[in-house]
Amino acid sequence: MYKLIRSLLFKLDPEFAHHLTLQLMRIGGLQPINFILQILYTTPYKPVEAFGLTFKNPVGLAAGYDKDAVAVRGLSTLGFGHIEVGTVTPRPQPGNPKPRVFRLVEDEAVINRMGFPSRGEETMMRNLRHLYKAKSDRPNIILGVNLGKNKNTPNEEAVFDYLELLSNFAPLADYLAINVSSPNTVGLRQLQGRDALHHLLTQLNYQRKIEETRLEKRIPLLVKLAPDLTDKELDEAIGVILDTGMDGVIVTNTTLAREGLGSGHREESGGLSGSPLRVWSEALLEKIVRRVNGKIPVVSVGGIMSPADAKRRLDMGATLVQVYTGLIYRGPGLIKAIVKAI
Repeated sequence: MYKLIRSLLFKLDPEFAHHLTLQLMRIGGLQPINFILQILYTTPYKPVEAFGLTFKNPVGLAAGYDKDAVAVRGLSTLGFGHIEVGTVTPRPQPGNPKPRVFRLVEDEAVINRMGFPSRGEETMMRNLRHLYKAKSDRPNIILGVNLGKNKNTPNEEAVFDYLELLSNFAPLADYLAINVSSPNTVGLRQLQGRDALHHLLTQLNYQRKIEETRLEKRIPLLVKLAPDLTDKELDEAIGVILDTGMDGVIVTNTTLAREGLGSGHREESGGLSGSPLRVWSEALLEKIVRRVNGKIPVVSVGGIMSPADAKRRLDMGATLVQVYTGLIYRGPGLIKAIVKAI
């Protein structure tokens, strides 16, 4: 059935199609649709322990799909073990000019240069509070929030954006992901450099401890890295992540590389995701698993288009996997297929 739906969606502008499916998932959070979806997409219980949390299975939704946490309840019916919403910024911002999303159908890929479009922290906080207003009605799923700085915040002041977001979302999220690796906010990836990253993560770790005392709960912090780091840059970033007490690393964000693409959109600027990212993502996963040496869990994302892709990442040492572009090309049945295969 999804092949038919996909053929219709692919006739639409990519960003409009994304907005449409997101609104459908928002409706999917309402009864009785929610109940029907849970029956259709129920996944086997295959629990995983990571960051002090118990995930019902290792497959999650990557950040970028539900940027403002408007459809968590509907998305939770699709069988995910966790959902990562965002990227959220402190203040609302429109992101980059349109068009900014391109399908590379021949390559089973997407290029986006969204630039953190966000309704801001107040909107997401309100959405999550509404989601959690009745404890008995909370979706049975781990929720992560992906944090980013505003475009007009200088890198020297970026720590204040992240500290504000950490304090505000600590009560509402099961874990927080620090996004310093999107290629679509000018200068953001410079925060992956050793000195800048050490300064940022040291401050966040200190604030995290304050929030843990205040809230009497554990607040895992993960860092999301780019696939385009050199070996030296990667060594330095992992060293900082371990030294500053972070709980995990997410690899990878989208890539700026364009090798081997056949689509006419291949020269569009922005981050590339989908099948072509598989090679970079697996190579980086192998390096990072070796470097962290079991000290912290690794979440693998990028180029996971099939159950075999996901199983290979887990076999390579990833604790969790995340999907996004794979859903665009394979549909929501991909989650259940992956969980059954692992």
